[in-house]
Amino acid sequence: VQLQASGGGLAQAGGSLRLSCAASGSIFRVDDMGWYRQAPGTQRELVATVSSGGSTTYADSVKGRFTISRDNAKNMVDLQMSSLKPEDTAVYYCNAKGLTISWRSFDYWGQGTLVTVSS
Repeated sequence: VQLQASGGGLAQAGGSLRLSCAASGSIFRVDDMGWYRQAPGTQRELVATVSSGGSTTYADSVKGRFTISRDNAKNMVDLQMSSLKPEDTAVYYCNAKGLTISWRSFDYWGQGTLVTVSS
């Protein structure tokens, strides 16, 4: 199973960016998908998750500004980020959990994509 993330880059405060992540490989089922981030000198933290049924969770710091969505048919998850703040600057990682076609559970991370928000 591989996760390929795209998007990110540089934005001004108040601006928007969109991240996308696609899971591929020997997948039978993808359950939860999500985005996490890690700023320099800090631990990785949850940003948002979405279940296969569409239930979402958000970190308090991004509620009302970020929206997570997924396409179950394509095993893709997106993160629409709006009203960006300098403190959103971090490396963003996508995550996917599920089952392989060999009925083994998986919990994989994408390669990380850098989001930089200038003030």
